[in-house]
Amino acid sequence: MNDLTRDSDRLLSDSRKLLVENRSGGRHRRVVPIGRESAEVRNRHRLKKLRNIALAAAAIFAISVLTGIVVEGIGFIGLVLTFFALIAAAGLFSVYPRISIPQADDLNKGTPRQMIARTELWLEAQRPALPAPAVGLVDDLGVKLDLLGQQLETAPAGHDSIRDIRELVGETLPEMVQSYTRVPAAMRGEQHAGATADERLVEGLSKISGEIDSINRKIADGALDDLAVQHRYLGYRYGDGPAGEQADEGGAN
Repeated sequence: MNDLTRDSDRLLSDSRKLLVENRSGGRHRRVVPIGRESAEVRNRHRLKKLRNIALAAAAIFAISVLTGIVVEGIGFIGLVLTFFALIAAAGLFSVYPRISIPQADDLNKGTPRQMIARTELWLEAQRPALPAPAVGLVDDLGVKLDLLGQQLETAPAGHDSIRDIRELVGETLPEMVQSYTRVPAAMRGEQHAGATADERLVEGLSKISGEIDSINRKIADGALDDLAVQHRYLGYRYGDGPAGEQADEGGAN
């Protein structure tokens, strides 16, 4: 009986530690999404975990009830085992499966919106290896990528900017970050050909950020041009233009 008490105390202590870890994001530091697309992917992953926990809890309850029916009651030990089974299931499925971080070679696949979501997830995974100024630029890139994703939802599939976006976001960006991370950490602050690896990374990310701004403006300008054309047509057809005057005269007759 003393052994059972000691085991119960130990299990309760472990369970409390596990719950504290889960509330604080688990043993691994909680990742803050840099953009809306990656946040949606992470939210769907969390909902999947909650579903798994609910299914596991239902299965454990069903097994305990069936066992109680067969053996005419599971007793105190059965209740304790059921409780710890629920704790273990909650702990297991709150950690696993882990979210899948895409590989750099896969960023350029799928629709532009899928590419942006993958890129944001991939950049979030690279942040711990980047210097502080670059981390700030990566967070800013998340906002600009979100804006780009919103605009691409209404842009034609054959838009000229799609090719530039795929090359910039799906190829140039990951290649530059990977080139930086391949440099040994102890050498990233050393001068080489007039600049350090940290400085070159920050400069490169700044240029990419500016280019994404340019693409966003190009798409937005096209939408504004379309709106201006529609506005002129409406003015010509229904407003003070010749067609509008003819329409008014025809209505009067």
